[in-house]
Amino acid sequence: MGVICSGVMPAGPAPSRFLPLLRRGVDTHTPLPVLSAAVPSHGLLCCCCAVQRSGGNFTRGLGTGPPPRAKPIPTDYEWSCRSTFRAMSSAATTPPSVDKVDGFSRKSVRKAKQKRSQSSSQFRSQGKPIELTPLPLLKDVPAPEQPELFLKKLQQCCTVFDFMDTLSDLKMKEYKRSTLNELVDYVTVSRGYLTEQAYPEVVKMVSYNIFRTLPPSDSNEFDPEEDEPTLEASWPHLQLVYEFFIRFLESQEFQPSIAKKYIDQKFVLQLLELFDSEDPRERDYLKTVLHRIYGKFLGLRAFIRKQINNIFLRFVYETEHFNGVAELLEILGSIINGFALPLKAEHKQFLVKVLIPLHTVRSLSLFHAQLAYCIVQFLEKDPALTEPVIRGLLKFWPKTCSQKEVMFLGELEEILDVIEPTQFVKIQEPLFKQISRCVSSPHFQVAERALYYWNNEYIMSLIEENSSVILPIMFASLYRISKEHWNPAIVALVYNVLKAFMEMNSTLFDELTATYKSDRQREKKKEKEREELWKKLEDLELKRGLRSDGIIPT
Repeated sequence: MGVICSGVMPAGPAPSRFLPLLRRGVDTHTPLPVLSAAVPSHGLLCCCCAVQRSGGNFTRGLGTGPPPRAKPIPTDYEWSCRSTFRAMSSAATTPPSVDKVDGFSRKSVRKAKQKRSQSSSQFRSQGKPIELTPLPLLKDVPAPEQPELFLKKLQQCCTVFDFMDTLSDLKMKEYKRSTLNELVDYVTVSRGYLTEQAYPEVVKMVSYNIFRTLPPSDSNEFDPEEDEPTLEASWPHLQLVYEFFIRFLESQEFQPSIAKKYIDQKFVLQLLELFDSEDPRERDYLKTVLHRIYGKFLGLRAFIRKQINNIFLRFVYETEHFNGVAELLEILGSIINGFALPLKAEHKQFLVKVLIPLHTVRSLSLFHAQLAYCIVQFLEKDPALTEPVIRGLLKFWPKTCSQKEVMFLGELEEILDVIEPTQFVKIQEPLFKQISRCVSSPHFQVAERALYYWNNEYIMSLIEENSSVILPIMFASLYRISKEHWNPAIVALVYNVLKAFMEMNSTLFDELTATYKSDRQREKKKEKEREELWKKLEDLELKRGLRSDGIIPT
């Protein structure tokens, strides 16, 4: 049970600032300058009941008199009330931060939480200032001494600073930043610096700086499309480390035969894990680094593809969260473009088992452009893959998300732009049945995107060649929409499509028109007969009820 007291004190020695008031006999129920709060009743007393412990005896704070018999408070109570009092005092001196919240917006509720704009998972210092011994500039020492000084500077740059503490080690942070800048310039223009001893030191310095456990997201409800990403606080150093490593990999003196001892599978695996960083600047640099490694180290290519495969499968079937999907797909686009023909079975399996299921995730809009590019690259390499790809898209076609449906229609148009006529014949029926459903959609953006297919000259040529198959599939939906759709812009587009079909095959168009009208007449007749039958049944039930009530004689 809790009590509310105007002034609360811990059971124990009365604070010295209250003793004068107590000795003068001041009304101790007058509120004191202590936090008013609801607190547990045990271990906290109103100031009129405050007692002062002196040795083993108790004396009242008011006047004099014989000490009352008081049972000593247990030690655990004393500690409990003291800790409670400290917490209350701390809360009293720290005003809570209050954000304005719109009760009607779920988004505003999330933003009302304390949001961090920066985060860092870098090494936290233990409070001791870090000191680095200043070294001379590389350009100021003779050329024979530069490789040794280069190694010393690499070793110095292995020191990692805590950027969440903006006031600590400012001088040393600036010194490391200038040293990294110097190293970037040095590897860009210098020659003869890449001795065999430099390779392990470079990889060590890069590993110390970039490999770390990534901080968790601010919230489980983080929306990459709307929320601002959490930026890496140590980016002033991290950016220069990435820049240095890229220049190192691109150097004319770089020898993969030596570097492969240090840039191995473990290094690549740690690099791939960093693609989950929320900072888009870091993911962009990682994309470049991984692309350079894939190009330089032939022995790591299969491993890189396999690990990307694993990341995507885990993303689709387990977590549905990975920040670097778009960047990895962008790398894959260039990798697929370089595949030799004929395609290996593992590449085809990757397309069907990994890339197609990527269309099912909720965050498709974040990487759909890169995914569609990879799909098209595969089809340009091997047109025979068109049928399994389109059937896979139709299998995963969204049923309730109009935004995803529009994206699927856009991707299908990209595929149809590169499709072979022989492959088009294989998938035209299931494809245009789905397009017919899209044209009939009450969502005008879905219907509009589907009708735009008839503005594509190549698709129109394919439709014209196969109008005898496609027109019967599309006609009923188009004719009905032209009479019933709520959006006048859609009705206008439908009229243009019907006109194009009529010009393609006027005989078939007239036959379909007559068939549609006769079918509609039969439907109306059946509907009328159904209504009449229901009316007869209702009348019959009414008469039966009246007879049972004796209103109508039997």
